[in-house]
Amino acid sequence: MREADEKLRDSRLVFYKEDIDKIDKMLEEMLRLSKAKCALLIDKDGHLVTKQGGSSSYDTDTIAALVAGSFAATKEMARILGEEEFSVLFHQGKKDNIHLTLVGNRTLLAIIFDDKTTVGMVRLYSNEVTKKMVQVFQDAGKRTGPAPQVAKGYADAAQNKVDEFFRD
Repeated sequence: MREADEKLRDSRLVFYKEDIDKIDKMLEEMLRLSKAKCALLIDKDGHLVTKQGGSSSYDTDTIAALVAGSFAATKEMARILGEEEFSVLFHQGKKDNIHLTLVGNRTLLAIIFDDKTTVGMVRLYSNEVTKKMVQVFQDAGKRTGPAPQVAKGYADAAQNKVDEFFRD
C-alpha cells in the first residue's frame, strides 16, 4: 500500500488543507498589492485548484481547462522554436487581460486584471507569489504518510467543461 501512495503522490498533484490555506493567503496578498481582480491556480490537467478575488462573472472551470490547453499548445510552439517551454503568457483584451505563469512544473497561475493596474505590476507580484508557492509545493512533496484520495469524477469534470465549450 505504501508504494501505491508514493506513486499517487508522484503522479498527481496533492494538496492538503493547510497548503491551500497558505496559497489562498498568498494570492489574496498578491491581488491586493497588484490591484488585479482574480487569481486562479490551475493544475496542468485543467483542474481548478483554488481561486481568490472576484470571479463570480467568470466560468472558472472553463477558464481553467482553456488555460491548461493554451499552455499545452504554447509548450509545443516553444519546442518547435528550440525552447523547453515558455513560462509566461499574456492575453490583452479591451476591458480584461489575463496573465498566465507556470508555477513549478505542474501548476499554472492565471491572473485576471483590468485597467486599474498594469501588466508590469501583475508580473512583478506574480513572480514573487510564484516563488513562494513553489516552496509550498516542495514542502508538501516532502510529507510522509498516506496520500489523500483523489475525489471521484475530478478529472471527468474538467474534461466535460472542455467538451461543453467546444460542442457545436
